[in-house]
Amino acid sequence: MCRGLEALPITCLERAKELKSLFGSLLQKSNTSITGKSKKSDKQRLNVDDPLKWKESFEKLLSSQTGLCLFRAFLVSEFSEENIAFYLACEDYRSTKPSKLSSKAKRMYDEFISSDAPREVNLDHVTKAITMENMKQPCQSCFNMAQAKIYTLMEKDCYPRFLNSTTYLELSRRTKTG
Repeated sequence: MCRGLEALPITCLERAKELKSLFGSLLQKSNTSITGKSKKSDKQRLNVDDPLKWKESFEKLLSSQTGLCLFRAFLVSEFSEENIAFYLACEDYRSTKPSKLSSKAKRMYDEFISSDAPREVNLDHVTKAITMENMKQPCQSCFNMAQAKIYTLMEKDCYPRFLNSTTYLELSRRTKTG
């Protein structure tokens, strides 16, 4: 998870501003990591090749901690952060102990899937119905279909817009010119 991004309670707009500031920091300080430490002391620093790798595939973007943080910042700025939040919650859910699956599944359903969810993701009614049916006996895979739909939505819609965003283009340009 992105360090320093989980302050309580913070509005979406304030969070977007904070994440946009993170973008700016990366653009201005090529010798400083996202945590503000020097390259030598921080294993999480931005590798100069990372932004160029992110363009190769959506999976490469998500597998980079910095890329994931920047993509999340982009989604916040577009008011669609619930997509990556749900995707990451599903990833976390898979490693949940069996004794906690039921309560965690209910929290996730209430937060992201139900029709009155505060962070409702855009799912078709068939996927919602199947997920609701899965909730009767929660297992590690009960959100797989919903997660796959949101992944595809981000890959086909949000990811291309991220790659065309001013911030990403500037970051990749500076990476190339070093």
